[in-house]
Amino acid sequence: IMNSNRATDFSKAGYYISFLGTVLILLWIGIIKFTPEEAKAIRPLIENQPLSSWMYNVFSVQTVSNIVGVSELFVVVLLLLTLKFDNLKRYAGIGLCIIFLMTLSYLFTTPGIWRIVDGLLITDFFILKDIMYLGFGVALLFSTKK
Repeated sequence: IMNSNRATDFSKAGYYISFLGTVLILLWIGIIKFTPEEAKAIRPLIENQPLSSWMYNVFSVQTVSNIVGVSELFVVVLLLLTLKFDNLKRYAGIGLCIIFLMTLSYLFTTPGIWRIVDGLLITDFFILKDIMYLGFGVALLFSTKK
């Protein structure tokens, strides 16, 4: 049986591993959004999602991608600020939930994202990682003391 101090240490380590992974992934994908290649790559996802499809009527392909990138980088900064300001965790959690619910919604709104290969239903697996990040966002959202 593990003593409670050791369990707390492992729990904190798990939190910071999840924190670091989320920051690195969001930082990476946020920066990539400023490239023309990524702007073109995300267009089918965004233009088929009812809540975001309107953006291409107003902005260029690159500007839409830049807006997404800025949003992701904003949440990275917010996450980093939670290291000093615990009361920001709720807002960082909201930001993570919005980002990752939106990307997970692409699994249901993008034509052709699911297909049968060798008798198995598959999808673009890079989106499935967002289930874990959504979980981290929910944990942050409800981790602060009321």
